[in-house]
Amino acid sequence: MIHDVAILPGDGIGPEVVAIARGVLERVEQLSGADPGFRLETIEAGAGRWRRTGSAFAEEDYQLCRAADAMLLGAMGLPDVRHPDGREAGGDVIFKLRFGLDLYAGIRPVRRYDGPLSPLSDPGRIDYVIVRENTEGFYAARPGGSRVADEVAADTSIVTRAGTERIARRAFELAERRAGRRSVTSVDKANVLGSYALWRTVVERVAAKYPGVELESVYVDAAALYLVLRPESFDVIVAENMFGDILSDVGAATIGGLGLAPSADLGDEHGLFQPAHGSAPDIAGRGVANPTATVLATAMMLDWLGERKDDPAATRAARWIEAAVQDVLASGHGLTSDVGGDRGTAEAAAALLAALEAAAA
Repeated sequence: MIHDVAILPGDGIGPEVVAIARGVLERVEQLSGADPGFRLETIEAGAGRWRRTGSAFAEEDYQLCRAADAMLLGAMGLPDVRHPDGREAGGDVIFKLRFGLDLYAGIRPVRRYDGPLSPLSDPGRIDYVIVRENTEGFYAARPGGSRVADEVAADTSIVTRAGTERIARRAFELAERRAGRRSVTSVDKANVLGSYALWRTVVERVAAKYPGVELESVYVDAAALYLVLRPESFDVIVAENMFGDILSDVGAATIGGLGLAPSADLGDEHGLFQPAHGSAPDIAGRGVANPTATVLATAMMLDWLGERKDDPAATRAARWIEAAVQDVLASGHGLTSDVGGDRGTAEAAAALLAALEAAAA
């Protein structure tokens, strides 16, 4: 089975980590006897393209992404490349894809692997998933909102019943499939804002259709606290757009950093996969970027393709990649400095490819 994958390397360290992920895909293809196979189409998009052409994302390239079986993205945006109103130009790409392809579910696993440093004194087992609503909240106002010169700016947060229902269903369905506690923690600020009161009401109604899954509703400030104090108590967390964005970074910090945090943006028809980190232009080109999050995002992509296209070979390849990452992190070989090592990107990639060989044997 052949999968068409649109690859968007992006900005900063994006091309570096995507090159490693591409190498992993090509090696998986070799190890599996070209089943699954991949047709990889590289697309230029991001802040660099905006600076060069005045557009971050060409319409024809957007259509290529729409037609692809999946999309793999590196990182978008450079802090000094901005629209006149102050927004980063690189964001045009991810928002175009999320809203244009209705990628309403941001899936962000937070899993602690053996080996990497954690700032928690006794982290224990950390293995939960944040399900982030991707197309509503304050981000739905982009690039609109209101601005009067440099004096006043306002954005409106949007919470709808339909949008909340479908992201809640995603969360409960995921909890049903996961081994272990089978619980959903819904994050809101229902004690202060009516939009979040609506969110809570809708989530509770959806929960009634999933009697095998426990529901806990938590205010966002308390949720941030609990992610640090008792991360082992979480299974699936569902949150609106901005809350999910912030909490996923808090969660990543507890497992060793954003270099270990993959993510997926999923709709009913399309899937985009990327590391949760940004473009890190301060280390771009130095050969020190951690490719692990992008490699894990590649495994998420293969898992999704395996389920969506009924391709057990893709699912098997995802397990190989996950096993290879676990082996490298646990052994301590090939670790970059952000997770306590002293190796560069190329050495980390070599260690991952060697471990992949062993996993596939």
